[in-house]
Amino acid sequence: MAMATNVANNIVVDTSTKERVFGQLADGISQVLAKGSHSTATHFTLTVSGENSQFTRFNRAQVRQTGQVSDGSLTLTVMLADRTASGTVSFIGEFDTDWPLVKTTLEELQAMVPQLPVDPFVVLPTGDATSRTVNPGEILAADEIASTLLSPVQNLDFTGIYSGGLIFRGYADSAGQRHWFETTNYSLDFSLFDHQNRAVKGTVAGNQWQQPHFLDKINQAKHQLAMLAHPAKTIDRGQYRTYLAPAAVAELLPMFSWGGVGEADLQQGNSAFGLMRQGKRQLSPKFTLRENFAQANMPRFNTSGEVAPLQLPIIQRGQLVNSLVSSRSAKEYKTPSNYASRNEHLRAPEILTGTLAPDQILSRLDRGLYLSNLHYLNWSDHPNGRVTGMTRYACFWVENGEIVAPIENLRFDESLYHCFGDGLMDLTNFQETIPTIDTYDRRGLGDSRVPGVLVEGFTYTL
Repeated sequence: MAMATNVANNIVVDTSTKERVFGQLADGISQVLAKGSHSTATHFTLTVSGENSQFTRFNRAQVRQTGQVSDGSLTLTVMLADRTASGTVSFIGEFDTDWPLVKTTLEELQAMVPQLPVDPFVVLPTGDATSRTVNPGEILAADEIASTLLSPVQNLDFTGIYSGGLIFRGYADSAGQRHWFETTNYSLDFSLFDHQNRAVKGTVAGNQWQQPHFLDKINQAKHQLAMLAHPAKTIDRGQYRTYLAPAAVAELLPMFSWGGVGEADLQQGNSAFGLMRQGKRQLSPKFTLRENFAQANMPRFNTSGEVAPLQLPIIQRGQLVNSLVSSRSAKEYKTPSNYASRNEHLRAPEILTGTLAPDQILSRLDRGLYLSNLHYLNWSDHPNGRVTGMTRYACFWVENGEIVAPIENLRFDESLYHCFGDGLMDLTNFQETIPTIDTYDRRGLGDSRVPGVLVEGFTYTL
């Protein structure tokens, strides 16, 4: 029997049992539906999401909170003709405990679904696809976290949160499809503060703890923190040549999903890239965005059990070549599906690299702004792809190819058509993998692989 070691908690998690119980629950639902009448649901989907994670929070280079979370939930959707009903219950991973909850939920949904309104774009389960992906990891044991992370930062104001352990996802349906995904990984989101409460931010993540990589990130942050000690320069509103580090580019990337490259948004006129669809605008030939599941920390199957292509170009050399099309949108708008998620968001985004080498960044920037991070992004002119937001953490003014002063936070307001279009000078010849580190509801999955970008005439308004 396969066993997965959760190093973060120094225990062995029998994920094969959870996977087997999940399959038994799906089989039990199938048997109940097979015995039903013509007035009861005939199709179902069942998804599971769970984790076994260690969380440790730090403040002023001390452990302030630590604990382990073991959690799981099941979502059952039943379908009768063009009607659907869904319910969610806890998942323990023990059949005798989980089945009564699932069976009760099934009975409640069966009684409810005939009374619900018709949904003309319901997509019923089809096919017999199966998949199983297990990504083992070697991460810090719980009793090693504090000593490993705090030893190099004893004389620093180090604040952050470490989370690590097992995450799993599963899918089953009435057509017989079965999918399972599990990964053991970690993330450390940290900041270093100086005596004036100015901060530098860093992130380390992966499924193999690498102490040299962590120390390198700390040293980079210490170097930037030292530069923050210089008097801050006031920047007037205007347009400046700007280097956006990969972490800043990763903050812009979700805007491509939020009213962006989804087919439903394009069809309904709610997309920032409608002008590209209409052939009125394009991005730079240097810019290529694609979905790439080859190295993504994300299952390829969606909540409908459909498996996305391993790679899918979205914007290729500045041209919109594909949108993200869910099967629901495919049915509604009569266009082929590429098995996007129901919300048609990017799940494994990658921006391809350019030619700008690391040692050329400051010299090519010459005079302008070096932005390490962005935050508080929102649309300021959605149809024209204009985004507003704030600079954050270690951002600097550069003169003659040298960093000379930190800056106070600035508000920017710029169009994606300029930033990644006519204003794009180059992209770096390296990428960074920026993990999803949110823990709302549960630890997030996924990451983005992005280069830094050099932009001419980036607009600052305050």
